[in-house]
Amino acid sequence: MTIKKETKIKLYLALGLTVFLSLLLLFVFSGDNFDLLKSIFVDHLSNDELRDKLNDFGWRGYITIVILAALQVVCAFLPAEPVQVLSGVTFGFLVGLLCCMIGVFIGNTLIYLLHKTFGDKLRGFFVKKLGLDLEKIAHSNKLVLIIFILYFLPAIPYGMICFFAATTNMRYRRYITITLLGAFPSVCIGVGLGHIAIVSNWIVTVCIFAVLIALLIVLYLKRDFFFTKLNNFAEESKSKSKTSVRKTNRFMLDVLYFTIRFYYYICGVHIKSVNKVGKLQGPAIVLCSHGSFIDFIFSASLLRKFSPNFIVARLYFYDRVLNWLIRSIGGFPKSMFAMDTESTKNCIRVLKNDGILGMMPEARLSTTGRFEDIQKSTFSFIKKSGVPVYTILFNGDYLADPKWGKGFRRGSVVEATLDILYTADEVAKLSVEEIEKGITERLYYNEFEWLESRPNLKYRSRRIAEGLENILNTCPKCHKKHTLITKKDKVFCEDCGYLTSLDNRYSFDEDFTFKNLAEWYDWQKAEMLEEITENENFSLSCEVELRLPSSGRGLTRQAGKGVCKLSRSGLEYSGSKDGEDFEIQFPIERVYRLLFGAGQNFEIYNGTEILFFVPQDKRSCVDWYIASMLLYDTTVKDM
Repeated sequence: MTIKKETKIKLYLALGLTVFLSLLLLFVFSGDNFDLLKSIFVDHLSNDELRDKLNDFGWRGYITIVILAALQVVCAFLPAEPVQVLSGVTFGFLVGLLCCMIGVFIGNTLIYLLHKTFGDKLRGFFVKKLGLDLEKIAHSNKLVLIIFILYFLPAIPYGMICFFAATTNMRYRRYITITLLGAFPSVCIGVGLGHIAIVSNWIVTVCIFAVLIALLIVLYLKRDFFFTKLNNFAEESKSKSKTSVRKTNRFMLDVLYFTIRFYYYICGVHIKSVNKVGKLQGPAIVLCSHGSFIDFIFSASLLRKFSPNFIVARLYFYDRVLNWLIRSIGGFPKSMFAMDTESTKNCIRVLKNDGILGMMPEARLSTTGRFEDIQKSTFSFIKKSGVPVYTILFNGDYLADPKWGKGFRRGSVVEATLDILYTADEVAKLSVEEIEKGITERLYYNEFEWLESRPNLKYRSRRIAEGLENILNTCPKCHKKHTLITKKDKVFCEDCGYLTSLDNRYSFDEDFTFKNLAEWYDWQKAEMLEEITENENFSLSCEVELRLPSSGRGLTRQAGKGVCKLSRSGLEYSGSKDGEDFEIQFPIERVYRLLFGAGQNFEIYNGTEILFFVPQDKRSCVDWYIASMLLYDTTVKDM
């Protein structure tokens, strides 16, 4: 069995850290050092005796303090104050402070490496059950300030704060700067107390200690009050961030547009844009079809001059770089298929400011290159808005870069057409049902029907069929699930062998059961519908890895493991979350559609947080999407 390169690196790093920590412990407890530690805690040496004894060790005394300071960070249960006071007693303020800060630097670095090696598996060791909502704090735009405040609160060890900072996926330079600056004041106090005990008379020392102890007691007794204030502060800053909609930075949008447009051109994707309305004036809503991830740049070809504000899936705002970039070009977050009052307020704010509100009402990528349904609440919002409605219909976008595909297809042509659908007066007169009918008819698309009308189009890709196994889950010959594999343009079944190939117009072999992937998908969907209809107790269940949004660089982080179950009752998860037992249930009324990444995960929003479930066989993700759709449509409609 071969070991992946990433796994090898983790093993080597873990081994190196283990050896390093073992050598540190050996140094601390070896020879005279062990007698020294024993003397500190058992023999009750006077300050002068302790200082003289440490000074006799020379450089070994400095290293001992540095190691002890590092260990009290890594081993969060060890108190920091005795080491700091000891350092001040022995070496004075400046030298003692330097030794402790070097130790803190080493300890903080070790925690950062431990997190990079083992991820969030160590979270339960560092994060105590306090009255702090660390998830809320992690997503606050005042994260750095809150980390500094944590260093001044009682009952929170340095190690826990450092590990919490590491889980936000900061870069090391920023992480080490913040954690060192945060620890510096309290280290100064600890070392200063030790120094004062030597240079001052006992009355001054006792008074200072008494004041500090009294302060710590008050802080400890009132810790719930301070923790509540901190949680509210994090929530307040978070809410302000969510409800803000920035004015579109036209320069940034133009640079991004032309850069990506040039990249598409190099990749062989050509755009044909048609504007049938001329200049847009706000307030107005622009509805776009959504066959591919790259639709936003196609819409920019028609709308960038009008500075639109687009609704974007909240997922992409978890990465700080993407967050900044999307907001700078006028985007704001939305929890898809979930109650999101913040997004609704943002939509209203855009329209009140006479802006252009852009949305892709299907709210997920098309699985097979055909129009997906739209939630009823979207039509109600449009009716209440009372503003003109425009549409952008894309054709060819799915075939250029399908949800399941591996890269762009050269020779692709994408057509984007902007047209008006309703004037403000028409929106006021029409019923919600009439608005729904008009939007559905206008945004309807079928890539395979469109392709038939363009016989000269041919798509070139060395891996044109690769990834199909992530949306086609059943073999039409043996009817077994999750046995499909693809290579280049070929599709195989692990049991049946070769099945078919995909040509340069997305068609299968002439003698194959299905003409194209849409027909194959419809067949397996019908198979599942029959199973659901005949079995009242139908359910899907599998072991999953839970991933949660990352508050730093990257979109997600590992958070736990458990079991997911989907049935007529809804979606259930039972397992662990950040080292603790965790269960959550979503009634079927809230499971409109489970979002899914082809061959990656299936997802659901819980308020502003998204839960990612990664099954053992990632090809099964599409099953959860199809099942959620069928269960919702057959169950909720019957209620």
